[in-house]
Amino acid sequence: MKRKRLEELIRLVEESDIQELSVTGPMNSVRIVKSGGHVVAHDSPHAAQSAPVREAAPPPAAAAAAEPAGAEDDRDSGLVPVASPMVGTFYSAPAPESPPYVRQGDHVNKGQVVCIVEAMKLMNEIESEVSGTIVRVLVENADPVEFGQHLFLVEPD
Repeated sequence: MKRKRLEELIRLVEESDIQELSVTGPMNSVRIVKSGGHVVAHDSPHAAQSAPVREAAPPPAAAAAAEPAGAEDDRDSGLVPVASPMVGTFYSAPAPESPPYVRQGDHVNKGQVVCIVEAMKLMNEIESEVSGTIVRVLVENADPVEFGQHLFLVEPD
């Protein structure tokens, strides 16, 4: 793994609630662990095919931090969250000069793209899992997001 990419990953772990990050590529794997305020990276080459990497659930503290305040009230009121399936950067539009995919008050259909989450220079389109009205946008454009963090709240049809 290139040094610049490794430094970006270390910075991502340092600036977030992530406690551990593992990345496996065709030629090597990297494991970054935050412990006691320090971040340690282990870069190891591997020649043989390794077991597939599973995305670990965030630690309880990170999971609690990823949920917005009042999330319990929102679930009780029937709103459905659209959550980030990965750690990355939230983008509300396909390009800086483009209008956002959705705004508060917009109607969305199941499968409609509502935003992009960039992870490791890959742009991942996030789709709504329910048809309804966007009641609240919970993150700002270009904000970092955590795995499972609620991005939108939708009032289903």
